[in-house]
Amino acid sequence: MSRWLAIVGLGEGGWAELPALGRSLVEGAELIVGGERHLAMLPGHIRGERVGWATPLRLTVEEILRRRGRPVAVLATGDPMHYGVGVTLARAVPMAELLILPTASAFSLAAARLGWPVAECECLTLHGRPMERLAGFLARGAKLLLLSHDGSTPAKVAAELTRLGWGPSRLVVLEHLGGPRESVREATAESWSEVQTADLNTLAVECRPAPGSVSRPRLPGLADEAFSNDGQITKREVRAATLAALAPGPRERLWDVGAGCGSVAIEWLRAGHGMGAVAIECNANRRAMIADNAASLGVPEIEIVAGRAPEALAGLPAPDAVFIGGGLAGVGVVERCWQALGPGGRIVANAVTLDGEAALTGWRNELGGSLTRIAVSRAEPIGAHLGWRPLMPVTQWAAVKP
Repeated sequence: MSRWLAIVGLGEGGWAELPALGRSLVEGAELIVGGERHLAMLPGHIRGERVGWATPLRLTVEEILRRRGRPVAVLATGDPMHYGVGVTLARAVPMAELLILPTASAFSLAAARLGWPVAECECLTLHGRPMERLAGFLARGAKLLLLSHDGSTPAKVAAELTRLGWGPSRLVVLEHLGGPRESVREATAESWSEVQTADLNTLAVECRPAPGSVSRPRLPGLADEAFSNDGQITKREVRAATLAALAPGPRERLWDVGAGCGSVAIEWLRAGHGMGAVAIECNANRRAMIADNAASLGVPEIEIVAGRAPEALAGLPAPDAVFIGGGLAGVGVVERCWQALGPGGRIVANAVTLDGEAALTGWRNELGGSLTRIAVSRAEPIGAHLGWRPLMPVTQWAAVKP
């Protein structure tokens, strides 16, 4: 089947800046899909049926798929594959039937205006996404490029940065990039005074902390104090070793069984874009802590499941890795988790009791893997001096499914 679906990137220059191939694809389309702004850019001689995006989006995607084999053009902003509708359509239509024509993205245009190397920037979207995501990317000197949801987004970002202790950050709002109405506004987050800007805007943030603010790296091993907890937490040093054994990979999913305050699942999500994590916890107070910790540390997308393993695991999407912290004692937990893993999946379980250690030894003998004893001591005051205060040693079993 020929490439019947064309996704054409449009800039603020509109039809006049569209290359000849893009024009011919739109002119020859039976159906033209786009936002109100994009459709308004088309000249009068375009004869194809014009359809705007429905809510929910899948309704329009279904309409596009019903035209399979007949010429359809979808108009998108800039690069359709950079947080654009091209991502959704490329999952629904084979690439052999799809032609994507990008133009300069808002990220590229913003970086060009500021002289920032795109490779050194975090490119994110806040369009339809929770503002809490911002917290996961704040680091001294970090450069963030953000797609706004609408004209109220810059003021909300400024307020959020100030609330998180990053008020001195440089905030630049670039409106209508690449068109005749392009404009730039700049201030620090804490001094931002514009309540509303143009709906079509891109934000640039150069992160600068206020005095005393804590920068939280994305590498595993956040301080225990970063998490609200009731004592049910995988301690910092053990957590870093646990994440290393779990070996997070791009777009992989974790089951955190007996999640406690969610520290392992949250650090898994912070490790990279597109990661997924399910925190399974039977205690309601701890589930509330998980939600609060995930929001404050920039990963509100965590999935929280109420219940006790193995029953609570039924129906969950298959994991790429499993961590068993507080759920080891449940009958059938390890068996169910091992069964759910595909080839190359990793399982890690920690125990602090002799009974738990004996169970891990048994699983190591049955399924293979390695056993590691992790013993950590921290220097703490003893009167006027410092002394070593040991934490309970942790036995860790880690295995990879053949």
